[in-house]
Amino acid sequence: MGALDTSVLVRYLCRDDPRQAAAAQRLVEEALARGDTLYVPVTVTLELEWVMRARFGIDKPGFLQLLSTLLSTTELVFESEPAVEGALRLYETTRADFADCLHAALAFVAGRTPLRTFDRVASRIAGARAVPG
Repeated sequence: MGALDTSVLVRYLCRDDPRQAAAAQRLVEEALARGDTLYVPVTVTLELEWVMRARFGIDKPGFLQLLSTLLSTTELVFESEPAVEGALRLYETTRADFADCLHAALAFVAGRTPLRTFDRVASRIAGARAVPG
């Protein structure tokens, strides 16, 4: 099993560079043909949200749908998948940004709550607490 960098995953999804998109497509197809999966590090998941929002203008509902779809594919295996799924639920139901939702979900899965933050919006996430100051 190999792992994917954000750039490969973005090319596979967005096809904004035809040459790289074709290479990413081949990589996924070859993995599927071997019955293999491709690993998505949690840092790639975090960066994917940022790239999709900042570079491609995807909105919150669009990213929720995209990540839900990716989580349900058989060819991708996500690091800390329970935390990524938890972050997706938090992101759907709060005003906090995806990064803060992922931080809180990772802390929860690790049994290290609450997540302490100075960010007022993030402090309202289940499992997070504001640091006075």
